[in-house]
Amino acid sequence: MTYCVAMRLNSGLVFLSDSRTNAGVDHIGTFRKMSVYENPGDRVMVMMTAGNLSISQSIRQMLTERTNAEGRSIWTVTSMYEAAQILGDAIRAVHDREAAELSKFGIDFNVSIIFGGQIRGERCRLFQMYSAGNFIESHDENTYFQIGESKYGKPIIDRVVAPQTSLDEAAKCALISMDSTLKSNISVGLPLDLLVYQSEDLAVTRFVTIDEQNQYFQMIRRSWGSQLKRVFEAIDDPVWDAPPEDTQNVLSSVGDISEPVRVPPPNGVARGLQAAPRQILAEQDGDVGQAS
Repeated sequence: MTYCVAMRLNSGLVFLSDSRTNAGVDHIGTFRKMSVYENPGDRVMVMMTAGNLSISQSIRQMLTERTNAEGRSIWTVTSMYEAAQILGDAIRAVHDREAAELSKFGIDFNVSIIFGGQIRGERCRLFQMYSAGNFIESHDENTYFQIGESKYGKPIIDRVVAPQTSLDEAAKCALISMDSTLKSNISVGLPLDLLVYQSEDLAVTRFVTIDEQNQYFQMIRRSWGSQLKRVFEAIDDPVWDAPPEDTQNVLSSVGDISEPVRVPPPNGVARGLQAAPRQILAEQDGDVGQAS
């Protein structure tokens, strides 16, 4: 499986991907899922993939060579939107070539892609691509995209990242998001690829492959868990059956009317449960009388 996340910020872009494609008791595959298309001084484009590995590799190769109706490629288009359209065409071309044959073996055409970057003369842009070749673009209301095992790492991003977030803070947040995913899902694994792109650089200047020995990521893994536990322990426990006027951490007030949805037991079982305590008391009373 996979976890990839990308963020579009006022100051640039952040991309992070894991490298695990298979997980099992005796088989783990590692393939890097981030590809960079760079012509320094003119454009930087980054693609991250999730889904069927053979499909994503075919799309990656086709993207480098494909041209649109006007004869332009991702190397010559003047906007990231047009580049995303060419990527969508490449996805559909691979689907037309392979989907029918894959279906004969019970394999779905399954691929998800994050594609973003900057072309000289326009701002940074970020897209999420789907198996049909269609796509959506990130805006200020939705500053990031995730593909793969996204649910574990989503909460921290929702709480932290905004368009004005700095690149370093976003990179830290992405790594914490990845650590949460690694902690909860064995199908996501190291090493990681992290690329941080400063707007208008038009070149890759900050990239790192992160393995178990990376000092910063080790610190993230240690401190995030311990800080979470510290915050958790600092939050007061709930107060049950408090007086109505008590407003401190009241989870349940004596004035509340709260009942669960009860499923009644069968009649015979219900009578047995009601009779058992009385029978026990009667037996206990008899024992006391004999002892006296």
